Amino acid sequence: MSVGGARVPRTVYGRVIGVTLAGVRGRLVWVEAHVGRGLPALVLTGLPGAAVTDSRDRVRASVENAGLVWPLRRVVVNLSPANLRKEGPGMDLAIAMGVLAASAQVPRERLERFAFYGELSLRGGLVPTPGALPAAIAAARAGLEGLVVPLANAPEAALVEGLEVVGAERLQDVAGFLRGTWSPPPVVAGEGGPPASHPVDLAEVRGQARARRALEVAAAGGHALLLVGPPGAGKTMLARRLPTILPALSRDEALEVTQLRSVAGLLPRPGLITARPFRSPHHSISAAGLLGGGSGLPRPGEVSLAHHGVLFLDELTEFRRDALEALRQPLEDGRVVVARAGGAVEFPARFTLVAAANPCPCGYLGDPRHACRCPPNRVDAYRQKLSGPLLDRIDLRLAVPRLSRRELLDEREGEPSSSVRERVALARERQRYRYAGLGVGCNGQLPGPLVRREARLAPQAERLLVEAVEGLGLTGRGFDRALRVARTIADLAGSERVEADHLAEALSYRAPVDEGGMARAG
Repeated sequence: MSVGGARVPRTVYGRVIGVTLAGVRGRLVWVEAHVGRGLPALVLTGLPGAAVTDSRDRVRASVENAGLVWPLRRVVVNLSPANLRKEGPGMDLAIAMGVLAASAQVPRERLERFAFYGELSLRGGLVPTPGALPAAIAAARAGLEGLVVPLANAPEAALVEGLEVVGAERLQDVAGFLRGTWSPPPVVAGEGGPPASHPVDLAEVRGQARARRALEVAAAGGHALLLVGPPGAGKTMLARRLPTILPALSRDEALEVTQLRSVAGLLPRPGLITARPFRSPHHSISAAGLLGGGSGLPRPGEVSLAHHGVLFLDELTEFRRDALEALRQPLEDGRVVVARAGGAVEFPARFTLVAAANPCPCGYLGDPRHACRCPPNRVDAYRQKLSGPLLDRIDLRLAVPRLSRRELLDEREGEPSSSVRERVALARERQRYRYAGLGVGCNGQLPGPLVRREARLAPQAERLLVEAVEGLGLTGRGFDRALRVARTIADLAGSERVEADHLAEALSYRAPVDEGGMARAG
């Protein structure tokens, strides 16, 4: 067989390393290419997904238009391990390099020290590909020397320390790099942008002292929060200010957030994301839109895009019932498992849920200034949209009443977000110190078996808890969640023990929030 004028053996083998995505993680894949006797064809084996299978003609056209030679023989490409489904167009570059190695167009010496990740265009170019950061992390963890990616993805991949990142715009440049005839341009890791700044501030909220306090507790412990009140009470205004009192992302958290945006193809720039996410999906969203999935390469849903940030569900009762019930697993476990024919993929989903709802369809049930116009059967149907198991997973539930005229006309500003954020950061630091080595970041993530041990109840708080179990009819889950909230309140107060007043405040958030009992205790 003759390729580019050189005589090579009739049967040649080449092997390179590619990367596929499994959820938010990159998985290394051995790409083995065999050029042998037979009619010209490209055969892919090893459980390729639809996007990988579709790449056959694209890879061949890219190689030919790059001025390289496609072997006029039977080419078999095996993707190993065979039990791992390979999804997404990021395998294009590795398949092309495997074929070039098997046809002796690039030397093999450096092939197994680098991983290759990127989509190819028909003209032989490397186009921006979602998931470059997870691919770089996978390559670094495997101890590889470097990663070859499209030039547009290089600053993103360079966020991983200790990994040589080669950014190329053309397939022939990658071949030249392996031959030693082309030097890649220097790559600088993408900057994370300026520190997170917010156009809104908690100081702008008039009155609502109890709701402001609940917001602080939710931020300090990572607790889910439900605000119930009439239209115009300020529920949305409060929810949109929760990110302003959350502490800054750590580097590890920022990397996780950036990975998720990278996989979803939503990176606004190639640098590290430093602002906590705030997601507010429309109430028409489906369960799949919330959890993630889709055909081909699975994409993270809204709950994962809100990871380490805030998920705000306005008009909670207008969401589809199946979408609301889908929240139960991520609220409990902090992760989402998307079942697929080729196996399950997992996305992280540690978010702080803030939900807002009216107490009835017209919104004025219990409002002293507006009479409710809803017949009892409509109110009952409205309440049924929120199931007991879902409400049981919401730690803080409170009514947000309409402001009085005096409160509306009061021009004094409330406490600014910066002051509240300092208290929240101190409380979170206490929790990180307490739970070091347990894999728990805040009280809201504390597993049930550890709640009683870590709560450290004072004797009076113990007695109050016994009375509350009888009086409020707490479920086992409600019992644990009340203790978590009490532990957070104690952390905000700088107390080593949970005192009776801390527990009393926590229990007040488990009580019904309207006379109809939409957010009943549990």
